[in-house]
Amino acid sequence: MDASTSFVLAVLTLHSVSAMGGSSSVYLPAAQASHRRLLQETNLAARSEHYIPVSIAPRVPSHGSGSFPASSSRKGGNDPKKVAPPPAAVPHRPRASKFHDLSKSMRWLYWIVLPAVGLLLLTGLACWVLPCRKSAVATIGPWKTGLSGQLQKAFVTGVPKLQLSELERACEDFSNIVASYPHYTVYKGTLSSGVEIAVVSTTITSSKEWSQHSESCFRKKIDSLSRINHKNFINMLGFCEEEEPFTRMMVLEYAPNGTLYESLHGEDFEHIGWRGRMRIIMGLAYCIQHMHELNPPVVHPDLQSSSILLSEDGAAKIVDMSVWHEVISKGKSPTNGELDRHHEQVSAALAGNVYSFGVILLEIISGKLPEPARERSLVSLALECINNGDRSMVSLLDPTLKDHKEEELVVIGKVIHACIQSDPMNRPSMREITARLREAIGISPVAATPRLSPLWWAELEVLSTAEGS
Repeated sequence: MDASTSFVLAVLTLHSVSAMGGSSSVYLPAAQASHRRLLQETNLAARSEHYIPVSIAPRVPSHGSGSFPASSSRKGGNDPKKVAPPPAAVPHRPRASKFHDLSKSMRWLYWIVLPAVGLLLLTGLACWVLPCRKSAVATIGPWKTGLSGQLQKAFVTGVPKLQLSELERACEDFSNIVASYPHYTVYKGTLSSGVEIAVVSTTITSSKEWSQHSESCFRKKIDSLSRINHKNFINMLGFCEEEEPFTRMMVLEYAPNGTLYESLHGEDFEHIGWRGRMRIIMGLAYCIQHMHELNPPVVHPDLQSSSILLSEDGAAKIVDMSVWHEVISKGKSPTNGELDRHHEQVSAALAGNVYSFGVILLEIISGKLPEPARERSLVSLALECINNGDRSMVSLLDPTLKDHKEEELVVIGKVIHACIQSDPMNRPSMREITARLREAIGISPVAATPRLSPLWWAELEVLSTAEGS
């Protein structure tokens, strides 16, 4: 046997021993001695015994990234010139240990550090947002609609005292006259955003003509009107009083479509259909009920179709201009006995509003003029139609109404009959009337209120901002 054959047998012996339970990290002394003898005989360049492992599979140079050794599945013999370094030269476990420690630190980062940082960020954000929100609430208000100066306070603080100069600018030096009456004048004012207001001024131009009684009536009316605050009422936005030049004014909402009287009887006004009239009826009912249920109740002194204005979208808006008649009367301050008598007459006054509401209902469905000289005949005709079984309210119906609903007309006829009872004690309350009408007509308070008024939307904005804060 020559030296080459002996070398091959030695290698095969080493592989056999390895297959029988040897490890790539275990070196056999017998194999080492045989290998040394063969190398000496063949005069081959011997490698150090430390670098001759017994491995199960031959190692090949790594084709990986350099971080981890790449294993090869290629078949074939070993290349003695390309022997991989021993396992001790490849630090697998130290790297795995470092990544294991890093994984633990990342867990601490995810579960403790990051939530703590997030909580601190949220706290800081809240501290920054809340002051900004408060300042935003302070700036989001009626002045967004063009109200300036003290007029801004109208929606927030009730009824402020306004400057004459501000109203003068809004009304174009009081040149824009809407209506002129013996006791008062109505001016139309336009704010910078296009919001329209009505400025009502007494015709009295001297403080000598303005008595103590006039001042008392003026201030009482301001107090009573400021408490109503209903969407179907021409609400008061402010007042103005100055001595030089003498001024007594009220600033009110502006309704552009004239009065209900004009719409029902005027030839130049747009016809109101059945549904539009039902909406007006319900708006009036809701508003009068609201006035009667205030503490103390507010009674309208002159409730008729001429004191009902219509908004841009045809909703009813009750207005009270009676103060301008009262301030010029020669009345005197009431005594205590007269005040007691006044309180006793409150219920009678409420019943008087119910009667007036019944007459307005009759005017709305019939389209007939309720002139004082003819009112009794109109009421008598209504009573006759209701009490006579052979006739119905259809005979009183406005002939221009082609789309009326019979069941609604029947209920309205019964309500009219209850309202115009000669004995005030037999008349129902406005709460009872409103409930009966709503059950038949089905128009809610929201549906009966104006939706297109800029002032209405301004109020809605202020209310929603206050609720949100």
